[in-house]
Amino acid sequence: MDIFCNEQHDLIRQTVRDFAEREIKPLAAELDEKETFSYELTRRMGELGLFGMTISPEYGGQGMDYLSYIIAVEELARVDSSQAATLAAHNSLGVGPIYNYGTEEQKRHYLPKLCTGEALWGFGLTEPEAGSDSRGTRTRAVREGNQWIINGSKIFITNAATGITWGSTVQAVTGSNGELSAIIVPQQTPGFSAVPMHGKLMWRASNTAQLFFNDCRVPYENLLGKEGEGSRIMLSTLDSGRLAIAAMGLGLAQGAYEMALAYAQERKQFGKPIAKFQAIAFKLADMATQIEAARALLYKATWLKDKGKPFAKEAAMAKLYCSEVAKFVADEAVQIHGGYGLMKAYGIERFYRDQRLLQIGEGTSEIQRLVISRYIGC
Repeated sequence: MDIFCNEQHDLIRQTVRDFAEREIKPLAAELDEKETFSYELTRRMGELGLFGMTISPEYGGQGMDYLSYIIAVEELARVDSSQAATLAAHNSLGVGPIYNYGTEEQKRHYLPKLCTGEALWGFGLTEPEAGSDSRGTRTRAVREGNQWIINGSKIFITNAATGITWGSTVQAVTGSNGELSAIIVPQQTPGFSAVPMHGKLMWRASNTAQLFFNDCRVPYENLLGKEGEGSRIMLSTLDSGRLAIAAMGLGLAQGAYEMALAYAQERKQFGKPIAKFQAIAFKLADMATQIEAARALLYKATWLKDKGKPFAKEAAMAKLYCSEVAKFVADEAVQIHGGYGLMKAYGIERFYRDQRLLQIGEGTSEIQRLVISRYIGC
């Protein structure tokens, strides 16, 4: 992708790929099996400079462009979606709203620590009755003097219940007419609890939590942006987040394809490698072609964002297409592995499970099509 990438991007790709192969790959299967969030890998990603990649150095970040960050997510997902999810959710959904909408005081207080990997941050949007309908939020925050009193709950929130989680940005109803606002809720606030969720099909080594607010009190100054701007803040954050989810789909597809290709070149039937049979070779050709198309679409959308141009339509397209390509490639990769593809001893089984979240998280494929259809005038 020379049209979009320069030498810095190539260096980031190689650096993150080497890190993922050397430090994440040997642990990925065990962490997945035990549903274990790795503090050590999170710390190492922080030391590598992967947290706060696009944040200004003024606040402790790396000051890189968004494509650099997307490439890092892609390369992590090529090896392990769980670690990629930790990075993507923190950078896009955790740090992003504070950096883009926070006051100077909020940014200087929170961002430096969040840019090191010492602390993680959650994005409290989804609720049991408010998924695709993000404006259906029922969590309510009532102002009492100089405080907000919050009651309600959130579900499926990434990074929100680790031992190093520092807090979450929460969408809540704050007005009598249903106005929504975004509020910063530190982790140790009385009346606030975060409970890890287990038994997941996918991303089993990432942290997913339910959040509960029972007369949770935070200072009024914890408001992010202005009152009534919550939906705009959260949805605009999702536009950028879709690029990261697309990168996860692209990286997963690349990893699954590489596993399938290597297996097909080694596995012999009827006296020759199965890669030599047209039925298998055509599968691999289709996989390679769709991956290249997905990468071009994602990098173009990211280029638009980096250039300060409108990118929401392209982000939705990239998220939709990359997640669908991940589904196709993972499925075909299992088929190429045959019975071995159904066994945990072969990594493709984990990739097949991990891809299933991509058509659901941060806006389902159906919602992406709805977003795209509106942009094209339907």
